[in-house]
Amino acid sequence: MSSLQRTTRIGIGVVAVLAVAVAGLGVYAYLHRAGVPKAAADGTAVTITAKSCEPNDLTVEAGRVTFQVKNASDRALEWEILQGVMVVEERENIAPGFTQSLTARLGPGSYQITCGLLSNPRGTLTVTAAQNAPAQALQPSLIELIGPIAEYKVYVTGEAKALADATPPLVAAVKAGDLAQARSLLAPAWIHYQRIKPIADLFADLDTALDARADYFEKKEDDPGFTGFRRLQYALFTRGSTDGLSPVADKLAADVQALQARIADLSIPPEKMAGGAATVIARLAADPGLDPDAAKADLEGAARIVGLLRPLSQKADKALSDRVDGNLTAAGLALTRDDRTGLQPPVTALADDLPKLRTALGLD
Repeated sequence: MSSLQRTTRIGIGVVAVLAVAVAGLGVYAYLHRAGVPKAAADGTAVTITAKSCEPNDLTVEAGRVTFQVKNASDRALEWEILQGVMVVEERENIAPGFTQSLTARLGPGSYQITCGLLSNPRGTLTVTAAQNAPAQALQPSLIELIGPIAEYKVYVTGEAKALADATPPLVAAVKAGDLAQARSLLAPAWIHYQRIKPIADLFADLDTALDARADYFEKKEDDPGFTGFRRLQYALFTRGSTDGLSPVADKLAADVQALQARIADLSIPPEKMAGGAATVIARLAADPGLDPDAAKADLEGAARIVGLLRPLSQKADKALSDRVDGNLTAAGLALTRDDRTGLQPPVTALADDLPKLRTALGLD
């Protein structure tokens, strides 16, 4: 039975989800109607300093554009292209003195770029219409994508509700000064957010509030912009205190409610599903010391997407699809056994293969 047939039988509630998915696919089809001309091999150069980007205003032609991003500051930074609150593409953990490339498919319009620390002013990126676009490459069938997108929307909606249900007891424990209870409730709430982390780029403002690392802020743990789960984790486990956390807890509760409302109306592009799974696994591969609960949630979120796209990936590249499935299974077993040495090889292989899977599906 096809993914679309299974989805159709869920009922009236999923019909509404399907409508959202179809609307999202309409946008997806529009954005892919133009061709994808390649940028020059060396790409557009951008240098991140401690306070800004150089240049801070960029203009490129629409299509597939490559940027060469150099970190000229003294700390690891990220560079993002944003459209409203959505991260279109990003490159994380660029080490000081190093240059990394980023390639994105961009439609005509105005975008923003982050320039190092999240507290720095943003730059602007203007994308003009391409002059000589080649013929469109073959794309996946839109009908085949409706089922996976609709089922994933149901999954994300469920995790957002579970997060909203788990947050009030955590907030109450923090505000009551009950350190032991707050510690015990943090991970069970946080994992619901981590499972939907693959599409966090679609609500980048809330992701910053809920889950940004301290290193992305000028004053790190002491920065007033450092909030959310990681701020609570630092206070509860590193400092061992709930002092001064009531405003942080109240903001967390408000941001979780805002996230649930945002997700209700969210359209999920299929390339964000595939690309987000790849990004989450790449982070996991780069951080072998990650908390086991967090690692398990990351793996579960990525595996959900891979499973939903499996009917398409089996057609596109069966050997690659089978290899990804095998490594997901191996990584899951290693986590079950708390075997960090055994976890690293399958996760590293997944970090290499998931971008290839996205390409095989025509979603990059």
